Amino acid sequence: MNDQVNHIDYGMFIMPFHPPDKPLAQSYDEDLELIVRVEELGFSEFWIGEHHTMKYENIVMPEIFIARALGETKTIRMGPAPVCLQQHHPAHVASRLAFLDHLSKGRLNLCFGPGSVTADQELYGLEPKFGSSMVSEAIDMILHLWESDPPYVIEGKHWNIRLQDTVDEETGIGYIHKPLQKPHPPIAMPGMSRNSASMREAGRRGFQPFGHCLVTANVLADMWNSYEAGAREAGRIADRSQFKIARSIFLADTTREAEEIARRNSLGQNYEYIGRLFDKGLGRKIYKRDLDMSDADCQLDFLMTEQIIAGDVDEALRRLLEMREETGPFGTLILMSYDWDDKESWLRSMELFAHELMPALNAAVRETALVQ
Repeated sequence: MNDQVNHIDYGMFIMPFHPPDKPLAQSYDEDLELIVRVEELGFSEFWIGEHHTMKYENIVMPEIFIARALGETKTIRMGPAPVCLQQHHPAHVASRLAFLDHLSKGRLNLCFGPGSVTADQELYGLEPKFGSSMVSEAIDMILHLWESDPPYVIEGKHWNIRLQDTVDEETGIGYIHKPLQKPHPPIAMPGMSRNSASMREAGRRGFQPFGHCLVTANVLADMWNSYEAGAREAGRIADRSQFKIARSIFLADTTREAEEIARRNSLGQNYEYIGRLFDKGLGRKIYKRDLDMSDADCQLDFLMTEQIIAGDVDEALRRLLEMREETGPFGTLILMSYDWDDKESWLRSMELFAHELMPALNAAVRETALVQ
């Protein structure tokens, strides 16, 4: 295992989160402006969630957003997080992502996983219990299409792909396009639970582990253990520089100001909203540090001590270093972004993050490495 990580890159993830009464076009325009601003601030990557039936999280096809954003940006890498594989035919995913990789001139990142929204699953007639096996099968098929030439005959439990009788070499018919990046764009898999099967699979496949913002640091540490175990099973060396961790961070000039704003702005609103979603189904288990906690204890006061980091730069640095002690080293910190309900305060938070917090965090990481 490679434990030495001397530098932490930084990226951004949007689910996105916008109030339903905000016009969709305005929401998308603000997200496009956001990605331009974060590129200017030196963010290396930008991730967009996929949700088909949610008024609050309203980007249905991240790939279309990415294609639109390519013309507004120059260097930042972008990716869907995740491509909800059980909701799409694997051949269509392989074709459209290869196309997008060429459009992006190789700036495409990928994240493969299941869609977890119950309404999305009902819409597409999916059984949640088959989610993991559908994702695994889809990944195998997509990689096979990218790695091979026709004829394609792939039989699976959930899909069958057959392109054989109409393949014509002379006219170039019957071919699945391959990505620009070889053998394919970097692929991550998301994790948001203890003993994560997706993290173990990511380790076996050599994909990047992507820890979710909704979980506590001890769960992130557990995810890495699952990832490392999967890597070991496949004879791979787990590399902590590939570990991405998403956190909800809001910065202001004083900790008191940051905490007061984060409790009432779209960040705090989002966690309360997701908590209400959990209350209607799974319960608040995902939020918990200790599984013996009651759901009633998983409210905003608790979240402000765990999933949400609100403070001035010094307080945020203290919290991140404390988190890193528990999770172990990681290579990329993914900043969550929410609706611009107060654009000025959000822009100030982003500037403090890029110009002050990340340099201070990396200085602390380098100092720790030198001591070791």
